[in-house]
Amino acid sequence: MTNLLSEPVPLPCGTVLTNRICKTAMSEGLADNANHATPRLETLYRRWARSGAGLLLSGNIQVDRNHLERPGNIVIDDDSGMRQLARLAQAGKAGGGHFWAQLSHTGRQVIQEINPAPLAPSVVELDVLRGAGFTFAPPREMTEEDIRHAIAQFAYAAGKTREAGFTGVSLHGAHGYLVSQFLSPLTNRRRDEWGGSLRNRARFLLTLLAAVREAVGKDFPIGLKLNSSDFQRGGFTHQECLEVVAMLNDTSLDLLELSGGSLEQPMVIGVSLKDQGIDGWPAATVRREAYFVEFAASIRAVARMPVMVVGGFRTRSVMVDALRRGELDVIGLGRPMIADPDIARRLIAGETDIAPAPEKNLDLLHLLPWNNMQLKRMSDGLEPDLQLKGEAAAAWFAAWEKEYLCALMAHRQKR
Repeated sequence: MTNLLSEPVPLPCGTVLTNRICKTAMSEGLADNANHATPRLETLYRRWARSGAGLLLSGNIQVDRNHLERPGNIVIDDDSGMRQLARLAQAGKAGGGHFWAQLSHTGRQVIQEINPAPLAPSVVELDVLRGAGFTFAPPREMTEEDIRHAIAQFAYAAGKTREAGFTGVSLHGAHGYLVSQFLSPLTNRRRDEWGGSLRNRARFLLTLLAAVREAVGKDFPIGLKLNSSDFQRGGFTHQECLEVVAMLNDTSLDLLELSGGSLEQPMVIGVSLKDQGIDGWPAATVRREAYFVEFAASIRAVARMPVMVVGGFRTRSVMVDALRRGELDVIGLGRPMIADPDIARRLIAGETDIAPAPEKNLDLLHLLPWNNMQLKRMSDGLEPDLQLKGEAAAAWFAAWEKEYLCALMAHRQKR
């Protein structure tokens, strides 16, 4: 019987992924005060390079240091840090698989301490829980010059990732970040060529893809993370996603990664905080564990490039069934790769049917801190501590992030 998980995945650019499991992008927060890669990140990705996954995606690498998702992001917006970036790329390729850099721009999703006037398509404030400990300033509407500059920042950073030795690049166009903000009618209320109709709202993404392709060449893989839906009333819908995918068919995109939600609506971790609008999860999706598979099937029917789905995969049988039905081409695993860094190899070999994750034992507010503290352990050369309590992880993580933020701001004041 054919092992579908071990089958290679040819990409349009000519590159071939060695199997169908990808370690998806998860924010590490382990850069130094200059937002450069560190030995800790090298240790972390050298560990995952032995995981058996055919593709590793980095966490958020920002193209603008004024738009960070968190203080410990890597930033590529100038020539500094290239030596450190090259060492990280080498570490992630140590197992013989692919290592792609995920490039991102947060737009309005940057805390006020880092940026009191973030850029966004329109002046629409974030609607998030104030009790979460974060504050976000009202954004400033981007000018034409701002838009062109952001596109150039992505292209520049993409070229630098190839120069550093990464084997591909993935563009973050989901989860409420800048590309996603342009696509959503909730956050893009412009009346110029960058807003209004879906074609205009997609212009930023399509122009960005063309600029990145020019920067990296024809043979370098480009991926894109796109929301299958924002799952938010008045936001980017699944039907609009299908129409955007049809537009992407006319580009040189190599891999389409499907996710959903945003900071306001964190569906990627299986949580809904708002009215989901017209794209609420079908009951079948809830039963089948993988959050976005039902949406992926319709997208896969339209897309001409390979499709990956991230979010909720936990059992080998569900992964194989989705591949067999042709609903997707690549399985994205995130938190299970933290709980068991060898899970990809063991799933492919048929040694286990379960990809472990801590959701059942953790409160929602403890989920992110728990995973981040496990990443810290792995970056120190330690194995994950599955007995770590959520309350302890939350306290340690809060102190760690505060220390990182203070160090970052002190470093910037010295520059």
